[in-house]
Amino acid sequence: MRSPAPPALQPLAQQVRRLETALRYLGEPLSDADHTALDDAIGMSDEAAAVARIQQVLDPHALITVHISPESRVRLEQGAAPPELVQGGARLFLVKVLNDAGVTAPLALKSPNVGNVYIPSGASGGSPEPKKVLTDADARDRWAEMSFYTQSPMRPRLSGLAVEYAILQVTSRDAGKRSALVGINVGQGSQDVGFRNDVDVLFDARPSHPVVVRVRDEHGQPTTAGFLVKDRLDRLYPTVSKRLAPDFYFQPQVYRHDGQSIALPAGDFTVTVSRGPEYLAQTRRFSVKGASELIFDLLRWIDPAQYGWYSGDHHIHSSGCSHYENPTEGVRPEDMWPQIDGEALNLASVLTWGPSYYFQKQFFSGADHPLSTSSRLMHYDLEVSGFPSSHAGHLVLLGLKDQDYPGTKRLEDWPTWTKPILKWGRDQGAVVGFAHSGWGLEVKSSELPNYEMPGFDGIGANEFIVDVTHPDTVDFISAGDTPYVWELNIWYHTLNSGFRTRISGETDFPCIFDDKVGLARSYAKVEGPLTYRKWLDAVRAGRSYVSDGKSHLMDFTVNGTLAGAAESEVRLASPGRVSLSVKAAANLDPQPNEAIRNLRYDDKPYWDLERARIGVTRTVPVEVIVNGERAAVQNLVADGKVRTLTFDLKLDRSSWVALRVLPSAHTNPVFVLVGGKPIRASRRSAQWCLDAVNQCWTQKAARIRASEIAAARAAYDHAREVYRQRIAEAEGR
Repeated sequence: MRSPAPPALQPLAQQVRRLETALRYLGEPLSDADHTALDDAIGMSDEAAAVARIQQVLDPHALITVHISPESRVRLEQGAAPPELVQGGARLFLVKVLNDAGVTAPLALKSPNVGNVYIPSGASGGSPEPKKVLTDADARDRWAEMSFYTQSPMRPRLSGLAVEYAILQVTSRDAGKRSALVGINVGQGSQDVGFRNDVDVLFDARPSHPVVVRVRDEHGQPTTAGFLVKDRLDRLYPTVSKRLAPDFYFQPQVYRHDGQSIALPAGDFTVTVSRGPEYLAQTRRFSVKGASELIFDLLRWIDPAQYGWYSGDHHIHSSGCSHYENPTEGVRPEDMWPQIDGEALNLASVLTWGPSYYFQKQFFSGADHPLSTSSRLMHYDLEVSGFPSSHAGHLVLLGLKDQDYPGTKRLEDWPTWTKPILKWGRDQGAVVGFAHSGWGLEVKSSELPNYEMPGFDGIGANEFIVDVTHPDTVDFISAGDTPYVWELNIWYHTLNSGFRTRISGETDFPCIFDDKVGLARSYAKVEGPLTYRKWLDAVRAGRSYVSDGKSHLMDFTVNGTLAGAAESEVRLASPGRVSLSVKAAANLDPQPNEAIRNLRYDDKPYWDLERARIGVTRTVPVEVIVNGERAAVQNLVADGKVRTLTFDLKLDRSSWVALRVLPSAHTNPVFVLVGGKPIRASRRSAQWCLDAVNQCWTQKAARIRASEIAAARAAYDHAREVYRQRIAEAEGR
């Protein structure tokens, strides 16, 4: 018989970090004291003592200890964790595994008291029970659901470490004391003799009570809001791991409309109620002793719609990424609506894409979804992602009449590069652009603009550098959901070269961000009643600004011309002065959030007003940008008040002019033409664009279909010739 290997600190410490991450994600984090104790233990120089200390910290949370003998026999014993549950909700427990055999099989769970047992793929839990009609007694005994949590960062199999911990989820249908016979093994024949691989656990499930929420907006009207509920141990409610749509398991909050309820056990809780960045979050402590009611009157610090500016997130998904894909193939419009209403978005584009495409496309109609209201629109459209052209950049197509590319029957039939798809979308009146622009455009510099050459090897605005040179092909590139330097750099260079593509804000929920919809959004100026078409036309015209919703740059004008009106053009007969005006507002907490302020610009959240805070003050800079360079600045007090700011500039040549609060808000530009000359602001920018075309071709050509390569090569050659001409015409360095 071989002796079991002693526990090793480094792999155990790494597994503990994964465990902590998973527990935090699932809404039942370890306490701060436990976290500190684990940090101290991992830092100990004596490895044996460190391993022992880690177990001392974690063992009180273990419901069951699994002993695997050197012969791979399994026996169980109950651990020290109190077997306390909540009716209708899940609780998380640790399962400690002492693995003397170095087994790497999955843990398989079996119990006669479970109605829905998850056995990992490849695990052997014995012969299945024969199907039979359940009696009332059978139904009464099957009161629980149990499963091991094996999603990332946890693992579906044991690692073979001498000591490790798994996460067991237990859900109780009932309240009161309930007994469960729990069996765990690591494959057929691993059970120990004498039924020692079973343990009988007596659970006590606290009853849940309905807590009705009454939530009213700033006008006193019933509305929807997000509710983040935690108990005194910082555990989230409803239980994250067992949420089903319309509650999403990957979000800490749930959304409830006025009159709906949240089931909670007796105890003390904290709730934070929010409704998007235009509202002030409210936190309240409360106690539950039985059925009860909570009343909330929401406070709004700004309402851009009062000025004609309507918020929209043009990139939201109802399948793929964090969503469930099977068996429901994503979620339905009824499940997306509380997300949109609860974040106070005026407009949401829910984009069908590769994952679950054939199921989700049934919700596309070319019209607003019937759940829409006069001030809140939900519209299904298309992202070309998971299609053959995806390598060249994902595309957002808004306002489509038909979502099937001509001559195609399956996604695999679509073009393998972007220009034909963009032109097809434009031909049917759609507003089209590139998604999550920064991917593939990574640089090390934090300067704007900068002249580093990105790889053009991703799925952002890569082939944009080519498509922008073809008239009536691309309307916008997206901003707000990738690092701002990577997004804005390519846009600034193309603007400096005389092109007029706009930017539009997006979240890419729940892929890049799954916290909330509308974390990045566009505010578009719409005259009269809001419609999807009017909002899209404003985005195409540049009558819009990108924002995280925490700062606003409304009604930006140059010499009285509104950005996005009159083709965004102002003409000067000769060099001279121009006057700028904007309604600006921002809202920062008085206390700085150092966790965000100290992040690198390529760490999430990429766009956040906190990053713009000046020192420890409550002010942020509003910058005037001329041809990519800062030309003037005024500080704005971020106290929620709307203020009119004015600037006076001298322009000696044709230029594009925009405003920004970096990285929180950015307007689209106004194009000032001096002496009738086009904008050719920078020779270096035009040269960067030419070099970028060449770099992009090296990354994309190999994946373009043979039948399309000639047309693609011609498009790239056209772009090269256009940039060479712009280099020759450039006025600036």
